[in-house]
Amino acid sequence: MKHTLFILGVGALVAGCTLTPKYDRPPAPVSDAWPNGVKQSGTTNAAADIEWRNFFDDPQLQQLIELALKNNRDLRIAALRVEQTRAQYRIQNAALYPGVQGDASVTHQKFSGATSTFNGGAVQTTYNIEVGAAYEVDLFGRVRSLKQEALEKYFSTDEARKSVQIALVSQVASEYLTQVRLREARTVARETLKTVQASYDLIKRSFEAGAASELELRTAEGQVQTVRVNAASFLQLLAESENRLVVLVGQSLPKDLPPGQALRDQHLLTDLPVGIPSEVLQRRPDILAAEHTLKAANANIGAAKAAFFPRIVLTGSAGTASAKLTDLFSGPSLIWSFAPQISVPIFDVGGTRARAAVSKINKEIEIANYEKAIQTAFREVADGLAVRSILDEKLKAQELLLNAFQKRFDLTNARYRQGVDSYVDVLLAQQDLYAAQQNLLQFQAARLLNAVTLYRSLGGGWKLPAS
Repeated sequence: MKHTLFILGVGALVAGCTLTPKYDRPPAPVSDAWPNGVKQSGTTNAAADIEWRNFFDDPQLQQLIELALKNNRDLRIAALRVEQTRAQYRIQNAALYPGVQGDASVTHQKFSGATSTFNGGAVQTTYNIEVGAAYEVDLFGRVRSLKQEALEKYFSTDEARKSVQIALVSQVASEYLTQVRLREARTVARETLKTVQASYDLIKRSFEAGAASELELRTAEGQVQTVRVNAASFLQLLAESENRLVVLVGQSLPKDLPPGQALRDQHLLTDLPVGIPSEVLQRRPDILAAEHTLKAANANIGAAKAAFFPRIVLTGSAGTASAKLTDLFSGPSLIWSFAPQISVPIFDVGGTRARAAVSKINKEIEIANYEKAIQTAFREVADGLAVRSILDEKLKAQELLLNAFQKRFDLTNARYRQGVDSYVDVLLAQQDLYAAQQNLLQFQAARLLNAVTLYRSLGGGWKLPAS
């Protein structure tokens, strides 16, 4: 018993020691500043701290996002994976403590008279109750390294779940805003179709009366068919977009959704604050997940190194055994056993060394994955910032262009009524006006989609509203 206490005491002293290398976060392989001299926003809250309800103010979009967070299958799978790795961590953590189990048995055994000293053909009955325990003395931190690896994997899957949620919120918002644009574009197409159809009917009557040329008639007819094709295309695109939204939301779209907002009434935080890259990127869950995976690989090195050293396992049991059930807890029925075991690796044809080499290579792979995640995130944010400034200029220019085409159409139409211009000029002016209207809707949607992309790229969308 003294030897047992000594071994346990030594084990307790070194229990906190492992052979896991010290973890040092790799330096970020990106610039210390965003390209193109990004201006800082007046908003102080980081995107990762802005709840999605505060970023999106459209009531219909808010309800769709809420439904998606409840029903989306990808997010549900990610949450289940978190629970799975949490259970695996608990399994690994349990290895740090002794395993205790109880056994009770009754044995009836018949012996042959030719092989036993007592009366042949007799049946011997033995009653047995026993409690056994097994414990690995983690002298070199093998079990603790495996526990740390399991813990880091759990953290990684939890961050991966946040990444899935960020992507889901962004996808639902992007699909919804796309639908808003398509509905408004379809409305413009329908209104324009009514106008050009009326113009075509007028030109056709004039042509039949000999007051209009066939060129005017065919130009008007071509414009009618062009707008009609566009209107039909918008119906197709809307149907496809709704199907994608149904998959994201995880159910059929409710009929009682609150009214939505037009593109011009969407008030997203388009001027999101952008800080220092090293600080901003470390708020993204995908980067945090990559770092936890790297830490898990680092911990696995400790377990691989510990395999070079002896393993000490203490097993023991105590209980009672008797030939009579009534004597099981009385008399000289006490039994016990203690069996310490030491396993020392002697020769395994280099298998242990190879596994240690594999663990080190895995760490190098995870370092590369971590650095790649940072570079990808930096590019996404930089692209979003570059597009943001360009879209602002495009949107302003398109608004001016639309005003110019509107005035041109009004003037051309007035000159036609005065007999100065032909109706072909009016139709061409109206065609340009229609294209400018559709382009303005595209730029408005693109500006909003860019804000959504930046919100996702900066790590926003995983934080749930305060209850």
